[in-house]
Amino acid sequence: MISYFKGDPSAHVMQYVKGKVAREGSGLSFYYWPRTTSVVSVPLNTADADFVFNEITANFQSVIVQGQATFRIADPKKVASLLDYRIQPKTKAYLSHDPPRLATRVTNLVQEVMRTEIQRLSLEDNLRKGADLARSTLERLQKMPDLSSLGVEIVNVSLTAVKPTPEVAKALEADYREALLKKADQAIYNRRAVAVEQERKIQENQMATDIALEKEREQLVGLKASNMMQEAEAEAKAIGAKLAPYQKMDPSMITAMGFMSMGENAAKIGSITITPDLLSELLKKPPK
Repeated sequence: MISYFKGDPSAHVMQYVKGKVAREGSGLSFYYWPRTTSVVSVPLNTADADFVFNEITANFQSVIVQGQATFRIADPKKVASLLDYRIQPKTKAYLSHDPPRLATRVTNLVQEVMRTEIQRLSLEDNLRKGADLARSTLERLQKMPDLSSLGVEIVNVSLTAVKPTPEVAKALEADYREALLKKADQAIYNRRAVAVEQERKIQENQMATDIALEKEREQLVGLKASNMMQEAEAEAKAIGAKLAPYQKMDPSMITAMGFMSMGENAAKIGSITITPDLLSELLKKPPK
């Protein structure tokens, strides 16, 4: 009984009749005789191969690498010659377990290349340079003849996680936490040092201000003292000028003038006492 097969546009279909290729192409459709026909369908769309590797770094530390490799079949005829991609035409189910093995082979090649890259770097560099690791792995895979011989092309390599073992992770966390604490302590020390320095500058400014004030006060005191001395000298000179005429007068005359002044201001004087000594002094005759 003749049957009809309609291929998917994303698959390269090959019709084998009695062991020979009768027709092939993408999304091929045809009538066929089931007893003498075999149908091979090789997918052309991209596929993803997930991977999780446990590798050793340059400083002999275990690192877990998790990611995904995206690939596509570039040469379907070559792939079909290496793996069995025959399908049941009606259900389009594969008749062998070969198709999933292609992803396994791609994963093995990815691990081979990535192992070389990981072993060149230390644990810390692997943890920090995940993007560089993925890019270098992709570049090397795209140049590998092994992939060309498989008829496969690598489209992308991405890493979702690069992490150490739990024990090493705890140690790294402890070191990082200690570094953060030291950094925080240093920041506190720096702030205190700046505060002390600012306080010292404030005290120096205050001291400089006090010194300037004291110097101004010293100048002011000196100026006041000089002014007072000048005033005293001027007053002494004025008093001397006033008393100069009396220096050549007879003392009795000066005394008489004093009593005369007292008499003129008697209303302002409440009482006056003349002692015998004063009276005898007044009665003395001046020497000739």
